[in-house]
Order: sequence, then structure tokens, then C-alpha cells
Amino acid sequence: MRVAFVGLPLAALLLARDGHTIVWAGICRREAIGTRRLTKLLGEDRVAIVPDLTKSESAIRNAGPHLLVSWFWTKKIPRAIRQLAPLGAIGVHPSLLPRHRGPDPTFWAIDSGDAETGVTAHVVDDEYDTGAILGQKSLAIDPSWSAWRLAKKLDRPSLALLRETVAAYARGEPPAPIRQDEAQATEAPMPDEDLLELRWSEPAEAIVRRVRAASPWPGAFTEVGDAIVTITRARATDLVPRALAVGEACVREDGIVVVRCGDAGVELLAGRLDEDEDGDEGERELDALALAELVRAVTA
Repeated sequence: MRVAFVGLPLAALLLARDGHTIVWAGICRREAIGTRRLTKLLGEDRVAIVPDLTKSESAIRNAGPHLLVSWFWTKKIPRAIRQLAPLGAIGVHPSLLPRHRGPDPTFWAIDSGDAETGVTAHVVDDEYDTGAILGQKSLAIDPSWSAWRLAKKLDRPSLALLRETVAAYARGEPPAPIRQDEAQATEAPMPDEDLLELRWSEPAEAIVRRVRAASPWPGAFTEVGDAIVTITRARATDLVPRALAVGEACVREDGIVVVRCGDAGVELLAGRLDEDEDGDEGERELDALALAELVRAVTA
């Protein structure tokens, strides 16, 4: 199978190991891991770093691909480029489409309280993540995982599904496409600052999910005095002093910061402090002890 590839190099290298011929590769990120190996394998004339696909149309056409494959290519692939491959273009998205279409499905899977997520092989269409489904693999979400941890857990099934799907095309037995149910579709945009600011009137479990969903980056944040503190680890608790009003914090006798929220409390276990020293921006990691010191300084 002659494959034109766009995305992160690891997938292209694995497809080459499976016996497919990578005829052209567009790498989506500078200095991505595997770029040197892929360039050595294909030659510099067949690898483009962060290319404009429209300007690469001639190079892709001349390479003569049967199939165009995308893995973590984050821009739209123009129809004219997709049509250069007789078998079309396919990709894998890290959610169970049509749920969580968009650039940040791991955030929304955790923030929404989903019990499971997964990966979906699909036909690449004009709009993001809307093409017909070619296959899926599911994964239960551990309630302790951050978004980063979930994303890493999805890498292996994502690559496995990609390789299985390309192999099916190579055998002349492509999976039967299943049209997505638009009634079940949800969007997964990048969270904005308004969404990432913690609102203590919400239920404890919702706040903890927001922290996990945004951890470690970009991070859910709150104000402690005049400081902006990003919370990277938190836990719901019923052990909250009754005197606290919603949004108020204290340091319990066990040395843990607890904040009163809408229905219970949230323990703050780790975070980072935005700093500005001598005009230079920086960040300082905070463990539970450091968070307690910060809160004591503000509430003293």
C-alpha cells in the first residue's frame, strides 16, 4: 500500500514497519519525535515539516499514493489533497465519535464525567471529525486520571486501530463506513479561561473533574488573595468545617487546604503559582504543604 501521511512521525514509522510504502510525509510539529528516523527512511525530498498542504499538492500527486493517512494532524485536509489518493483519506480521533468532536476530546471526556471513551477510525471529510466511522476501540476512564494520563492511555489503541484499518485497505477489504449520528454529536473545543476558572458554587465532584480535565495544562485556576493559583490535583471531601461559606478556604488540622463548595468540600493537594519576579514570568510548583502555607498567609 502506497501511503501519503500527515501528522506525528511515530504512526508513519509503524506503518512502514508493517510493510506499507510511505511515499510522502507532512510532519505537524517541528522537532517531533521520530522525524529524523522518518527522514532517513524516506529521504529529505519526501518529508515536509509543518507544510501547507495546498502548496504540497504537486509533490503529493507525484508521489502517487493509494491512501492518505492522518494521525494527529490538527488542520483541515483540503478536498483537493484528499482526492489525490484513489482510496481517499482516513484518520483516527481520540474519542468515540460522534461524541466529543474537536481539538480537546480528553478534556471533555473527563469534564463530562464519561465512564468510558476511546478512539475512532474515520473517513476524513470537509469538516473536522464528521466523516463516516470505520472502526472504534473503547477504554474505561480511571477516575484518578488527568487529561494528560488519559491522552497517553489512548495512544496505544489509537495506533493499533490505525494500523488495522490501513491493513484492511491494503487487503482490498476496507471497513464498511457507518455514517455518524448527528443527533448524538457533541463538540470538544479548547477550554477558554472562563471555563477554566473554578467556581466554588458548583458540586465538589464537578470541580474535581474540571481540575483533572485541565491537568497539567492549561490548568484550572482560582484566586488565593492576590495570587492566581492553578490547581493540578484535588479531591472531594465531606470533612469541611461548618463555619466556612461557599468559596472560603481553611487549613484543616491535618494540614490540608479545604474549600467549601456547592455541596461539600474540595481538598487542594497540588498546584502551581504564577510568579512575576523582576518582570520575568515564571511558575512555582506547590505541594499540599506549600498550598497550606499560601492559604494561611492570606487568611491570617
